[in-house]
Amino acid sequence: MRASCDFCFRRCSIEEGYYGYCNARTNMNGMIRDRAYGKVSAIAIDPVEKKPLYHFMPGTKTLSVAMAGCSFNCAFCQNHQIAKDNPETGRFISPEDIVKTAIKNQTPSISFTYTEPIVWQDYAADIATIAKAEGLKTIMVSNGAFSEEALERMLPLIDAYNIDLKGDASFYKEYVHGDIQPVLRSIARISSYGAHIEVTTMAIEGIHTQEMMAELKDMLVDAGIDIWHITAFYPRRFMSDRSPSSAAYIRKLRDSLSGNGIRYIHTGNI
Repeated sequence: MRASCDFCFRRCSIEEGYYGYCNARTNMNGMIRDRAYGKVSAIAIDPVEKKPLYHFMPGTKTLSVAMAGCSFNCAFCQNHQIAKDNPETGRFISPEDIVKTAIKNQTPSISFTYTEPIVWQDYAADIATIAKAEGLKTIMVSNGAFSEEALERMLPLIDAYNIDLKGDASFYKEYVHGDIQPVLRSIARISSYGAHIEVTTMAIEGIHTQEMMAELKDMLVDAGIDIWHITAFYPRRFMSDRSPSSAAYIRKLRDSLSGNGIRYIHTGNI
């Protein structure tokens, strides 16, 4: 018997005993469940600016948490070692213990990050519910490709987002194996909801042209975005033969795109 998942834009119809595209969701007895709920693949304390969030609680630390799994298959993935790992290899940490760890380490926020929290959003939601009751803030760093109903579930639980806008429609098709439209829809919805949102584009020299970046800027202006991070590519995964994006290239993009619609454009990874 097949069952359908509504966590991300793919809406996978999964056969009994099989996994969805993300490798994190499975059909168990006709019900969609996490393959390995709570099995954490990475946990660390980071500056909130590393997310990157420059305009949300700046100067503070955040407890970063990740489980394995992703709804995209980016050729350039910077964290593919954990994003594409077997979710069952993680170490179980209960939502309560995640919050206790944040309190113990005096981090005023918890970030769902490193991999793709959309595909383990039930675990993130359980943590966020407890965290908010304890007065902690919550952050989600995501590719933004929610299903509409999944985003509506998460909006009351997340205080700040950093969403990747990876490139134009053709870039998503060729290098991401995904779709830009659900990402744009999510960015606009988060902005209209009133949650704090910053957007990141990792620019690959020789692929992200000035014309492409100008098109992305127009999309972000239409979505009401005020904060955009343009960060440098480093060789990873299937694009390990490319050169890193130069600091001069990233700064040139920033300078050419500044003004006329987006209040803050930051550079990163340089």
